[in-house]
Amino acid sequence: MVKPTRVTNRIRALRFAAGELTQAELAERVGVTRQTIIAIEQGKYSPSLEVAFQIAHALGVRLDEVFGYPSTENRTES
Repeated sequence: MVKPTRVTNRIRALRFAAGELTQAELAERVGVTRQTIIAIEQGKYSPSLEVAFQIAHALGVRLDEVFGYPSTENRTES
């Protein structure tokens, strides 16, 4: 069983804000398959850092506007 990622994203909302860009169009711009975009959008897959930057660039926004990671209360500083 695949464990879902804790990385969150706003890809779907940003695609629509970018002129209703389809998953296929975004995939073509990024150089991945539509299935990869679907899996990332659904939180079933975390993209590599390079793909994450390419998605942000294709959507015309900063990386932190697309992806997020929940903070933890019990996190210790090193």
